[in-house]
Amino acid sequence: MLTVENYGRIRRAHRDGMSVRAIARTFHHSRRKVREALAEPEPLPYSRTKDPPAPRLGPFHAVIDGILATDEHAPRKQRHTMMQVYRRLRDEHGYAGGYDAIRRYIGKRRRRQRETFIPLDHDPGQRLECDFGHIHVDFPEGRRQVAVLLAAWAYSYCPFAIALPTERTEAVLSGMVRAFAFFGCVPREVWWDNPTTVVSAIFKGRDRRPNQRYAALASHYAFEPLFCMPARGNEKPHVENRVYDLQRRWATPVPRVKDLAELNTWLLQCCLKDRQRTVAGQTETVGRRFERDRVAAFSLPARPFDPCIHQPALVDKYQTVRFDRNRYSVPRTWAFRPVTVKGYVDRIEIVADGQVVARHVRSYEPGPQILDPLHYLVTLGRRPAALDHSNVYRRWRLPTDFTTLRRALEARHGPAPGARQYVRVLQLLAEHPVTRVQRAIRHGRGLEDLSADRIIQHTRRLADRDTRRGVRTDAFERSELDSTLCQVQVPPPDLDRFDQLLSVGELAHA
Repeated sequence: MLTVENYGRIRRAHRDGMSVRAIARTFHHSRRKVREALAEPEPLPYSRTKDPPAPRLGPFHAVIDGILATDEHAPRKQRHTMMQVYRRLRDEHGYAGGYDAIRRYIGKRRRRQRETFIPLDHDPGQRLECDFGHIHVDFPEGRRQVAVLLAAWAYSYCPFAIALPTERTEAVLSGMVRAFAFFGCVPREVWWDNPTTVVSAIFKGRDRRPNQRYAALASHYAFEPLFCMPARGNEKPHVENRVYDLQRRWATPVPRVKDLAELNTWLLQCCLKDRQRTVAGQTETVGRRFERDRVAAFSLPARPFDPCIHQPALVDKYQTVRFDRNRYSVPRTWAFRPVTVKGYVDRIEIVADGQVVARHVRSYEPGPQILDPLHYLVTLGRRPAALDHSNVYRRWRLPTDFTTLRRALEARHGPAPGARQYVRVLQLLAEHPVTRVQRAIRHGRGLEDLSADRIIQHTRRLADRDTRRGVRTDAFERSELDSTLCQVQVPPPDLDRFDQLLSVGELAHA
């Protein structure tokens, strides 16, 4: 095969007057090759002008097409490979040719069917894409996988990322509210895949029925909720690339943090740092382009959206309501009444008559009851024996001053009367913070006439003094100590032990 240097020598010799015969004799090429060099300045690239003959495969084209057509409706991991097609043709249809002919035919057919795309451009402020990515993180208790909600602007590529304990609807709502606050603006469109936490029903084409709470979020911020076609993640490439950045850049090496709050601080730093980067194909930084997004986008509403889901419930005889496989307590006043449970990503609020009557830290472990001992103080007044026979109070971690007080009251007034007086002191916690009652207990320590009445009177005097000083004592504005003490998780009962008790009883009567 002649090279471009050979072409150059032949053409220069012909330019200087040498004939085709002389050139062929001098350079040892055929006259046909010399004429090809004189016709073109350089060798033409090799290209096949027609497919190689396949006399053995031709009659089997229809069989191959049928197999591949059936594959379109088969599970993705149970479709024919090229080798499997060859085996079937050989074993079932008597094909006597080779595998390579089948490989060429199927490859050519698939190339004709491959999807192509048109490059798209988006206006500033128009489009925000959202998705979840997953990374592994090292916490003090060990390594575990964490879900991270990512949002990216289609024009500027400006990202937002927040780690969440779950991917449920309330987590989506909370993450998007935080994203809008981080960006300081709202896009005209927000694009998702079709997760069940966002989409309730998928209809023909792009018609969707959004989740009711997600639709409320879209109405509150006045953006258009839009969704990709099923299995078409390529319709939101900007956030898909951000998932790659999350896994390969921000979370490599594996982050080592103490909790989700520290992880989210790190992710926000990564997002802010990314604004200094210039995306391939652009001449301006992400931050400079995001300023155009911010100007063209909608402004934030006057108040943020309440990122929770609502669920009606009826308080049972144990003063609890069921939500997400757990039970949460409410005060005695609301027993046997209908309430509304508001589920946030980090807490549970129980609403009745337009007011929040109970608030708990949310538990994602199915089974345990999350009970506030303060909710049972009214009932405890009628059943003081529950102090020692109920997990609600046996697991209640109060300061040691309370335990010392109980011993002193029982020593002075007797076990049963002393326990009843101790319950009256505990009932003060429904209206007063733990620290105030603790101060009253310490004041009464050592008094000869130590009683619940003396402690109650001194607690009220301390409350009047705090009121004059302007100290707030709202029921839900407890100190950090109070919130820790008033969160009791009671595991579900172990019925296996009850079965063992029954079997022992049967043996005894046998």
